[in-house]
Amino acid sequence: MSVTWILIGLGSALVVYAGFVLALVVTGRGDEARAFARFVPDCVVLFSRLMRDGRVPRSSKLLLGALVVYLAVPFDLVPDFIPVAGQLDDVILVALVLRLFVRSSGRSLIEEHWPGPASSLELMLRLAGSRVRAGQAGP
Repeated sequence: MSVTWILIGLGSALVVYAGFVLALVVTGRGDEARAFARFVPDCVVLFSRLMRDGRVPRSSKLLLGALVVYLAVPFDLVPDFIPVAGQLDDVILVALVLRLFVRSSGRSLIEEHWPGPASSLELMLRLAGSRVRAGQAGP
């Protein structure tokens, strides 16, 4: 696969992402638009901080690294051009990795390293299978 196709794919994803944020702004949902616009960059920051944290076990770092590589490569288990199902496999994989991470390393590390708003953190914790609101005691 050539670099050109990778750049075209990344550019297309960025245009769709920006379009969704713009649609939220136009419909008067500015707070949600800001949170959504920051969600993917916040996830990137979270994963990079977790990879550098010495308290995170090596096995968890390998799992996070494998997830980042999988999400970055242009091919998937289910191709992204298939509506809904193409993106669903990525979401399921992220949720599974987060759930394994929380069970092995604890959710306090996610709370500590999350750079975004609390509402987005709650979404991350729900994806990880945590039923307790962010900042409260729990598993």
